Amino acid sequence: MKGLAVFSILMVFASCVSVLAADFADGVEAYRNNDFEGALSEWKPLAELGNADAQNNLGWLYQHGKGVVKNDDLAVDWYRKAARQNNVAAQTNLGVMYENGWGLTRDYRLAARWYGIAAKRGDAYAQNNLGTLYQQGLGVRQDQAAALRWYRLAAEQGNAQAQFNLGTSYQLGRGVDRDSNTAVAWLNKAAAQEHAEAQFNLGWIFENGRVVAADEAAALRWYRRAAANGSAEARVNLGMRYQQGRGVARDAKVALDWYRQAAKQQNSTAQYRLGKMYQTGDGVVRDFAAAVEWFRAAAEAGHAMAQSNLGAMYSRGLGLSQDHLRAVMWYRAAAEKGYAPAQFNLGAKYANGEGVERNYLLAHMWWNIAAANGSKNAEYGLEDIETRMQPRQIERAHGLAEQCLAKNYRDC
Repeated sequence: MKGLAVFSILMVFASCVSVLAADFADGVEAYRNNDFEGALSEWKPLAELGNADAQNNLGWLYQHGKGVVKNDDLAVDWYRKAARQNNVAAQTNLGVMYENGWGLTRDYRLAARWYGIAAKRGDAYAQNNLGTLYQQGLGVRQDQAAALRWYRLAAEQGNAQAQFNLGTSYQLGRGVDRDSNTAVAWLNKAAAQEHAEAQFNLGWIFENGRVVAADEAAALRWYRRAAANGSAEARVNLGMRYQQGRGVARDAKVALDWYRQAAKQQNSTAQYRLGKMYQTGDGVVRDFAAAVEWFRAAAEAGHAMAQSNLGAMYSRGLGLSQDHLRAVMWYRAAAEKGYAPAQFNLGAKYANGEGVERNYLLAHMWWNIAAANGSKNAEYGLEDIETRMQPRQIERAHGLAEQCLAKNYRDC
């Protein structure tokens, strides 16, 4: 399932304004008006005098490069000063810096420590982030029940990310019995706050008829909202719908636009699909060089189908110079991920001696594996190649296939 990843949330500057520090309030007003240099000029003197709220906010400005040159080291220094004065926002932010290794060495244990301090004081952001560490077993012993408890505390305070995390926990039965109705209820709360991943998940639920009756119109509405809120997965989904005419009128140009938006977000599926559209001339003038460019972007990100397609472009010399060695390299990368067409093509390279020495044993091995993974072409290839092999060679090839499967297709 897509869109279930959990991300840490940074906390915005503290809202506490001391009546004894009008300058602090002036800084808040300047920040809200996007006058970051003005906010800096108001908060820095206060921070240097020891005002914890100003110290936290100054850390925020340095972390994000607002009104100053971005400097994570200085951000950490100011967060630490404020955190040691028991500023809950700074304690959460310092946990974020440790979790991500920003301005200091990544240390999940110290991240959990600072989140724990802030979480026990009721900070929803820290509660959610601590739940994430418990879920993944980072800096603490993995404990799904503990993760669920922290998510619930934050979710009940209205934290959208925690509501999403709690919803997906019920959806997947993670730390709790699977409960689709409860999952949908929490996802709806997060989605109402324009949480893109929650909106995408609701689209998926309506599309697949989980908990609620399948409803293509509702699915499309949720995908559109998720896409508007930046969900690359939703943008890919919309691209596929327009390309296939599923739930909408087929429109390859609109599909192309959705894929481009997601590709700019480094979504490898979108990059692969753009490559296919340029390869086939669907909605765009056929351009093999552009297809290669998009296939390569996705292939380098580990997308198996893109790797296989890039191998085919090298094998046929489309959009670049023919290079069987590179074709073999990309076929192998995809074959090791279990992608049957690439396994078939790699076997063909061994059968024909292209980019590698001809080797019927390895050709048979890869075709045997590809056939087991559903490749009909591999089945036909096996029938042909076995006419050129001795029975003992065929037996040995079967043994090689078993060994390769045991190694999960690696180093075969």
